[in-house]
Amino acid sequence: MTGIYVTVPVACFRKGLAREYLETEVLPPPATCYGFLLSLVGETDRRKHIGCRVTAVLLNKPPTSVVLRTVWRVKKTPLGSPGNTRPDYQQLLTDVQLLVWLDSSDELGERLEDRVRANFTQPAHRFGGLSLGESTHLVDDVSLWDRVKDRKEIPNHGRAFLTAPKGRLTLPVWVDHVGSAGTRYATGNLEDGHLSPPPSERIPIISPE
Repeated sequence: MTGIYVTVPVACFRKGLAREYLETEVLPPPATCYGFLLSLVGETDRRKHIGCRVTAVLLNKPPTSVVLRTVWRVKKTPLGSPGNTRPDYQQLLTDVQLLVWLDSSDELGERLEDRVRANFTQPAHRFGGLSLGESTHLVDDVSLWDRVKDRKEIPNHGRAFLTAPKGRLTLPVWVDHVGSAGTRYATGNLEDGHLSPPPSERIPIISPE
């Protein structure tokens, strides 16, 4: 299992059912973390590493603010039509500090875990900014957890999203970008604890099934 330390100055992990008021989850869902890792290694096929397990641990309590911004809602064609934009309120998190756990033991073939580790010694060919959540929410710091966990400024505990049969929180593990019918979810809880690797079976698995 591999841990990745991530900081993001400004982020919104939008709740899937948020419409008029764009609320944010307190930490990125497994599907968002998976997309971030694919971008990190320069992978454009999101089905390449189906079967890996990914979850986030929130290391701090990011302040929440609300902004009024222009959002797109496609109702007319062409996409640039005036009726496709409107102002809406959006929640933002600032100074987000995360630990992302990645377990590729259930993967077949080339493992995402190996590619992520190799990326820190020989960076992959990739394009665009590295973001977590929206494309404009750029990542500030990405490091292997083993290399930074003893820094004084990094907490030694956090809140992890771990699966549970009767969990209170439901987060997507696979997003249907065309509609919502193909979106898949994991149910779990945010659990406080020290930053040791969690049990693999309690980390959400990335799968469209």
